[in-house]
Amino acid sequence: MATARACANIALVKYWGKRDAALNLPAAGSLSLTLDALTTVTTVRFDDGLADDQMRLGGAPAPAAMLGRASVFLDRVRALAGITSRASIDTINHFPTASGLASSASGFAALAVAASRAAGLDLDDAALSRLSRLGSGSAARSIFGGFVRMDAGTRADGEDAVARPIDTAALAARVRMIVAEVGGGAVKSHGSRDAMEHCAETSPLYAGWLAVVPRDLVAAEDALARDDLAALGEIAEANALAMHASAIAARPAIIYWQPATLAALAEVRALRAAGRAAWATMDAGPHVKVLTTSDDAVAVAQAMAAVAGVTAVTIAAAGGPAEIVPAGAA
Repeated sequence: MATARACANIALVKYWGKRDAALNLPAAGSLSLTLDALTTVTTVRFDDGLADDQMRLGGAPAPAAMLGRASVFLDRVRALAGITSRASIDTINHFPTASGLASSASGFAALAVAASRAAGLDLDDAALSRLSRLGSGSAARSIFGGFVRMDAGTRADGEDAVARPIDTAALAARVRMIVAEVGGGAVKSHGSRDAMEHCAETSPLYAGWLAVVPRDLVAAEDALARDDLAALGEIAEANALAMHASAIAARPAIIYWQPATLAALAEVRALRAAGRAAWATMDAGPHVKVLTTSDDAVAVAQAMAAVAGVTAVTIAAAGGPAEIVPAGAA
């Protein structure tokens, strides 16, 4: 048995689309920030007495689809470890699940770390990143803390599609992300996997989206190297809007935004015009995340909380890597 904790990450240069769905190989690279306030804790116990894998989410039986996805992932761990035992999984997300806040990233990173340790494997970070990616493409980044770059890779087997941390200790220490939840954290209407596939197949803007990502990655890493949060924020906001534009242009359209999403985006622009450090990013959901600094975090959070339709606001700092924790840890 082993217990692991992992933090969700929010992509600043987005992962949206796959070049191989079976291996979860991204169509383009991505860059993210791991967040300390969005955590998943998962315990895995292999037991020869179990006839089937079992899973509990937040103390209740997990939905069948979630259990099925986790069981397929455990099959990969069992194959690596040379074991056949079924397992019980007990997991809890300390933030809304499947609503656009990257619970699959922290979830599969925690599952990879806990399951591999419980199965007797001793995997290095690169191997854990590859393994996590098989469960969720964004989970590869949650193995690491702070700012993380995910490489799309070129190999058919996906061995070079792996994440790596970016050494930006000074910027990571002062950056904050305000998570403004819209709609009470309800489960989103379009799952990311299906939405990516639909967008790639039907959106006339998808090719343009893929073309802009490599340029944004270069510019984002350059901004990080220069400790330039403003430049990074501008890239992140533009990249998020480009991703959503490609989704909105899909046929039929994939629209995650709610009225409060647009109001929150307007508030971010107003904050920036008033001299605050504030740049928006959004994933496959209605929530708005605001990149800011430790000096401006409270003011930005208060402004976002005042937006009609924003139901919760969290201030997050840069999170640490996925890790083994004592059983019973929160």
